Amino acid sequence: MKQIKLLLGSLLIIFIFSCEGPTGPPGPPGFDGVDGLDGVNILGQVLEIEGTFSPSNNYSLFYEFPTTVEVFESDVVLVYILWDETVDGNGEPVDIWRLLPQTRILNQGLLQYNYDFTFLDVSVFLESDFDLGSLQPGDTDNQIFRIAIVPAEFAQASKIDTSNIIEVMNSLNISEEEVGRIVLNN
Repeated sequence: MKQIKLLLGSLLIIFIFSCEGPTGPPGPPGFDGVDGLDGVNILGQVLEIEGTFSPSNNYSLFYEFPTTVEVFESDVVLVYILWDETVDGNGEPVDIWRLLPQTRILNQGLLQYNYDFTFLDVSVFLESDFDLGSLQPGDTDNQIFRIAIVPAEFAQASKIDTSNIIEVMNSLNISEEEVGRIVLNN
């Protein structure tokens, strides 16, 4: 009999402690986060620079990152050139971007748009196997470049196609309106 009382008492205690009470008041709402890779802080940015290659700038465009743009030594910097423009099915213009380096075959020889960067700046320059002074204005004047700063962890962890600037911008959650535009003084 003692064992039955002990068993019933144990079951009663388990039943009492396993019951839930009324739901409490809801807590304050939290802040919405940015979608991204778990555990990775994505702080990528995209900038647009416009400039003219000339003998006075040694056929290179130099852009020093301002203090508002945070670039780490481990980050990946990608540079795209506005190669052409087409029209979509609705008659709207669509930009065609190409990842540098890009090579053009001209009558004079080979012309290459190339770049290098540090965590402080980026330099876009022309290379050729002929005199750059013989280039037409269409190859040198008012050239537009997009600079995408991609955090190293994100670049390694994601499977984005870096040759596609639209995919890079979408992955970094950057819209066209958020692209900073700078015209360089030559």
